[in-house]
Amino acid sequence: MKGENRAGRRVAAERHSVAGIPAPGRYWTGAAAALAACLALANLPAVADGADAREPPALRGIMLDLDGARQAIADGIAREDWRAVAEAARRIAEHPQPPLAEKMRILAFVGSDAGRFRGYDRQAREAARAIGKAARRQDRPAAAAAFAAMQDACIACHATFRKPFQERFPARR
Repeated sequence: MKGENRAGRRVAAERHSVAGIPAPGRYWTGAAAALAACLALANLPAVADGADAREPPALRGIMLDLDGARQAIADGIAREDWRAVAEAARRIAEHPQPPLAEKMRILAFVGSDAGRFRGYDRQAREAARAIGKAARRQDRPAAAAAFAAMQDACIACHATFRKPFQERFPARR
């Protein structure tokens, strides 16, 4: 590639790399370059805010919020507080995703089990939507059955991934 310097002379443009990944050349597509940049950034330490690069803090916060919503559903079903049940179910069904760099680290960590990891999340979200529908109908048996299905998805995911996650992404104390 050629460009001009400040004096107007034609010079060869330098190629730079980010985290050891060469700058895109003419054979790279825009999507491949973007993916390479995301993967590079996902492995860089988060030094700006002092966070440990091994810890996905957003996921921990999301999981704590999900647990609070799960408890609110159980409590709401027991008290027949259908508005609270529907709201908590919505929080689970529409829970946020971690930031892209963190999500890339997580998916890289789960590797070939990413489909299973996503499948558990999909099952929990679908069950939460079913809880919300049952709550709007004030249907306790349906809400309880959907809650059990959601719990099954959560427990299966935790049985598969929780310990390895905690070992790979230890909580800061």
